[in-house]
Amino acid sequence: MKVLFVEPAIFLNAFAMTLTSPLTAQYVYRRIWEERGNYSFASDSNVSECEKNKSSPMFEFQEEVQKKASLFSLQMEMSGLIPGLVSTFILLSNSDLHGRKLPMILSSAGALATSIWLCLLSYFAFPFQLLIASTFLGALCGNYTTFWGACLAYIVDQCKEHKQKIIRIAVIDFILGLVTGLTGLASGYFIRELGFVWSFVIIAVTLAVNLIYILFFLGDPMKEPSPESVAMSWCEAFKNLFYRTYALFKNASRKRRITLYLLIFTVITYFFLVVGVSPIFILYELNSPLCWNEVFIGYGSALGSASFLSSFLGIWLFSYCMQDIHIAFIGILTTMSGMALTAFARTTLMMFLVRVPFLFTIVPLSVLRAMLSKVVHSTEQGTLFACIAFLETLAGVAAGSTFNGIYSATVDWFPGFTFLLSAGLLLIPLISLSAVKCINWTEGSYRLLLQEEPREEPSG
Repeated sequence: MKVLFVEPAIFLNAFAMTLTSPLTAQYVYRRIWEERGNYSFASDSNVSECEKNKSSPMFEFQEEVQKKASLFSLQMEMSGLIPGLVSTFILLSNSDLHGRKLPMILSSAGALATSIWLCLLSYFAFPFQLLIASTFLGALCGNYTTFWGACLAYIVDQCKEHKQKIIRIAVIDFILGLVTGLTGLASGYFIRELGFVWSFVIIAVTLAVNLIYILFFLGDPMKEPSPESVAMSWCEAFKNLFYRTYALFKNASRKRRITLYLLIFTVITYFFLVVGVSPIFILYELNSPLCWNEVFIGYGSALGSASFLSSFLGIWLFSYCMQDIHIAFIGILTTMSGMALTAFARTTLMMFLVRVPFLFTIVPLSVLRAMLSKVVHSTEQGTLFACIAFLETLAGVAAGSTFNGIYSATVDWFPGFTFLLSAGLLLIPLISLSAVKCINWTEGSYRLLLQEEPREEPSG
């Protein structure tokens, strides 16, 4: 019997994804530390292996390790750029014709293969540089943006009312936040009690269960593909694929087209800044003067993930008394203040307190996606989310490369510069969202536009 609840798949995928990131970052950091320093990292210590005295040779050594780890993270991001872009765009665009499950299955299979490789890599102590190859191969099957894009389109297919749609999207963020909080708290203990090998094994098992659920238990709310689309040649399929993307903007009225451009620009620039600076938190916390160990890093990640829960509650409450666009403004402004405060956090207490302004960080991503889904027809949702996921993949890799490079270049003289820069650049999505406000964004006006505009269906 098939079910139409994608939430269990989201839960399992979120657990694996949010546990993989800190484990991989700390695994690479320790491997670099041990190879460059020729001695073991003190993993069972109550404090991190960190020197605060700037005149000590150890301080210079740890700064070198920080740079090496940051640059290697950049290389991993770049290795998955091209295959991730191509697979995300093709899989999600074609999901309008062939259903949402295929992108979920392929991206889950790719993530499972990558996690198995991490198990082998850590068990046999292969050169950690081989992670670059696994990132490339995993991205060929579609990365996390492919999976989330398919899940969002899957939910939008089932929602008839906008309020139901925005709440369901917020529920996804709530699930992600709940799981992120749990894995954040547990990640340090996973490393300390189980080690990296068994931690990666748990991730692989989770992804295997997720793949089984999607394959054998999850139904697809879309209708079966037409015989014409199934019999379509590869040449016609690719032509139709790009035509649907082109038609998404071409067939829209001038007002709707401008709104699409502005909203997509806003969500991608905001995504770029938030996602790009996220991995820097771990390096910043490992560095002097904080010198956090794996348990404190887990606590910090858990507090950071509280923004998913608070964002869900904020959307649920604010949606009763204000428009979507005003809710998005609140999220961007609070995130901007959080970034600025983090740049000057020098104590453990201060680093925990700066998490408070990040309470609504996820709000703009949920709200802007819901706003975008209102500006297109129901049969264009897959194409829309394919465009968003394609741009998010590009922005994610570019952000990781950019911010890791900036942090590597500035860690010697001002480790918090990356956060301060991100706070300043958040003015860009704030300005573009103000432009949307200036063209009189309302839910009813765009629903009416969709009803009045002529439709031109893709050929083939």
